[in-house]
Amino acid sequence: MNALPAFLRGLRPTLHISHRGGASLAPENTMEAFRQAVERFHTDMLELDVHVTRDGEVIVAHDDTLERCTDGFGPLAGQTLSELKKLDAGYGFTPDEGRTFPFRGQGVRIPTLREVLRAFPALRLNVELKPDVPGHEEVFARLLEDEGAVERVCMGSEQDAVGERLVARLPHACHFYPRDALAALVIALRGGEPPPEDPRFTVLDMPLYFGEVRLVDADFLRDCAARGKWVNVWTVDDPDEMRRLLEEGVGGIMTDRPDLLRQRMDDLTKPG
Repeated sequence: MNALPAFLRGLRPTLHISHRGGASLAPENTMEAFRQAVERFHTDMLELDVHVTRDGEVIVAHDDTLERCTDGFGPLAGQTLSELKKLDAGYGFTPDEGRTFPFRGQGVRIPTLREVLRAFPALRLNVELKPDVPGHEEVFARLLEDEGAVERVCMGSEQDAVGERLVARLPHACHFYPRDALAALVIALRGGEPPPEDPRFTVLDMPLYFGEVRLVDADFLRDCAARGKWVNVWTVDDPDEMRRLLEEGVGGIMTDRPDLLRQRMDDLTKPG
């Protein structure tokens, strides 16, 4: 078994992980969401997504296009950082299905990954690199190295080609499984078959359900732990599922509702 990545050393289940900073409570992937998750809900980790701009800057955003979250239009990759910084990143957020938009015009901007790393210098991040563009892993890796942040980022991609290039560039970092490699591992473990050995990836960032099938339970977590793997489950916003996962000892819970997860975690630690 390979040595545990520095990212995972000292961690104990269950981690409070704010998905995109807590996308149900504030504009996703923005400093406003990240600060709220850290300062109000004492999150253990931020989950976020990054892209590379036309002028080679690493910015925090999920979508390839701008329409859903901002007042901009078109492909994100076609914009420079200065162009993206002019957009209202709070424009699309609504807590009540479109009745109100409380963050519009409030100065919310798309952050760079460098800004996030510097704002929370002691915090671990789970970062997905998007999309599949050869060379972007080099830009991303150089930034982490420049900021001395390689050991506090667990990185990867849904796409296997991107995940493999990240491993090749940063072999000693913490990497989560990409889609096909993850599916092969989960199917084998759920079916009682010997799973494929792949020491490149240590963390399973995975859905709780596939259709009606609950993929994660105590037996699955034990099987993963026996192989030196850590399991984070996304995106869990139901309090009953949170409670069950906490009781089962899942590695981390990724949620858009960091307020509810904090409440459930606090409930379990109260005396009596």
